[in-house]
Amino acid sequence: MSTHKVGDVRPTQLLWTYGPGALIDLPNLSVITMGLQRWDEEQCSPVEEARLLAAVKRVLGQQVERLRVPPFIRDENASPLSSEGKIGVPVRPFPRWLRCVKCGLLAEYDSGLFNIKSNPFRPEKTHFVHTNCEKGNRSDAVPARFLLACKNGHLDDFPWHWFVHGGESSCKGTLRFFESGASLQTQNLWVKCDLCGDSKSLVHAFGEEGQQNLPACRGRHPHLDIFEQNCDEEARAVLLGATNSWFPITLSALAIPMEKNPLNQLIVDGWEYFEEIESELEAKITIKTLSKSGALPGIGEYSPADVWDAIKSKKDGNAKEEFITETDIKGPEWKVLTSSRALTDWPHFLSRKVDCPSNYNDKIKNVLLLERLREVNALIGYTRVEAIEESMDEEERPYIAKLTKGNPKWVPASEVHGEGIFIQFKEEIVKEWEAREAVKKRSIMLLNGHKGWRNARKLDPNEGFPGIRFTMLHTFAHLLIRELALECGYNEASIRERIYADKETSMAGILIYTAAADSDGTLGGLVELGKPENLGRLIEQALNRATICSSDPMCSEHDPSEDRSLHSASCHACSFVAETSCERGNRYLDRALLVNTIDFQGAAFFKGRFVINE
Repeated sequence: MSTHKVGDVRPTQLLWTYGPGALIDLPNLSVITMGLQRWDEEQCSPVEEARLLAAVKRVLGQQVERLRVPPFIRDENASPLSSEGKIGVPVRPFPRWLRCVKCGLLAEYDSGLFNIKSNPFRPEKTHFVHTNCEKGNRSDAVPARFLLACKNGHLDDFPWHWFVHGGESSCKGTLRFFESGASLQTQNLWVKCDLCGDSKSLVHAFGEEGQQNLPACRGRHPHLDIFEQNCDEEARAVLLGATNSWFPITLSALAIPMEKNPLNQLIVDGWEYFEEIESELEAKITIKTLSKSGALPGIGEYSPADVWDAIKSKKDGNAKEEFITETDIKGPEWKVLTSSRALTDWPHFLSRKVDCPSNYNDKIKNVLLLERLREVNALIGYTRVEAIEESMDEEERPYIAKLTKGNPKWVPASEVHGEGIFIQFKEEIVKEWEAREAVKKRSIMLLNGHKGWRNARKLDPNEGFPGIRFTMLHTFAHLLIRELALECGYNEASIRERIYADKETSMAGILIYTAAADSDGTLGGLVELGKPENLGRLIEQALNRATICSSDPMCSEHDPSEDRSLHSASCHACSFVAETSCERGNRYLDRALLVNTIDFQGAAFFKGRFVINE
């Protein structure tokens, strides 16, 4: 089939929603994003972030060389017929089965019964037509909205012939899709064979009946054009557009300075550019190129001689103690954020210390306003049917589907610029709180829910619990995000969290920051609200709102051990935020750890200020 432009998505959507292996449900057709082996690597600009690249290599292998931004059209006014206008990622129609909207014919798009009609100037109008439809000339054909997927990341066309005929059959009759009632519920959706007359309702494709009426998984990866052998997972029917058809697996890191010497940090961040340099003259040419392209901001401030000396020092190993080589993500960030010296001279990081809110001096140790920061995200794979749990041990994780054939040499990445507020809590106060009997009781209840959740997924129930400290800090971050969104001018989905919680290393803090890829991340409203006179008021408002939930008493009485869930006194009405804002998908939350609720008192970290009158 010839190449046609079929729609537009933003580059960041190729990481979070429409990456390789994901379905894009367009107005008139559905397509799947092909694997990285089909992407034009030359159109994908590199992103430099040494710590994140090291973390990606740890997961995918040392052969990964670069992080790259998905291709995008730089000139919005470019003609769609020009080379610039054709920049994009390759896709293919999927599912392969189409349905005529008039006669109900079900057939593959490459069966010769359908033709594609494209419009380069209005790509959203691209669609298939059933040319010889018996009920109308050139009737539209739309995707059949049923697919098969399994937990191993496989995706396949719905087995229409198998389903109608109850298994393998020699009947090769044409199939028709029709509706038997006014509603579009599955029991009213039918498929029928014109030749033998067999028919079956789609309601039999789901639930326990689906196990009997559907074949085994064929191990298909349509974005890679391969079939994997011996898949032992159960294939299940999913609807086109269902959110469980593609869950991205990403890694992220804040671009923060890890070096006392800014030049050394630049050499680490851009080592790919400096690794092959053999002289001061080559260093001068590289500096000039990087300064013009803006690929490594700040390098132009240093002389070629200084840069060459730093390169030689790294190559000789003399800077072994200075350069950061560890792949840990949050540990180094915590050290920088809690440093006694605020860093104010870095291209991607500008911080300023402010006083703690006076009414929370007993709990909060440090507040840092990040007036400029950069977050880099990398897509390393995806799952289907069930989202991966970030805290899972690598040996317990479900199969992570690949983005490309073989081992990848690069992965898609995005960088977003914004601002943030870092709040560090006093370690001794947190430890005293953790020692309370009421807190331990709450921890046991959450742990029981955690064990039940993992048992239901055949995972080790004794692993993966992040601890009561994390749950408290996580809930506090959610309450503050919801309150900030009401006043700072950002929408809630543009604000993200980063939780630093580790008892062994005395980490107890949160970072609330903007994570928008456009100007919505750099308006300055978040930093303004981090000033002590504003932050104290916002914290108090957030905690007051959390005391009573509109879903109480059901919300406050929720016991995670009863339904094997991963949250206690929390719901959409009081503490849940957008999935893109949360590190853990709205898991491990409990507002009873922060304030007294209708059902439970005694575990509140802010106990002295919020009392429920009996």
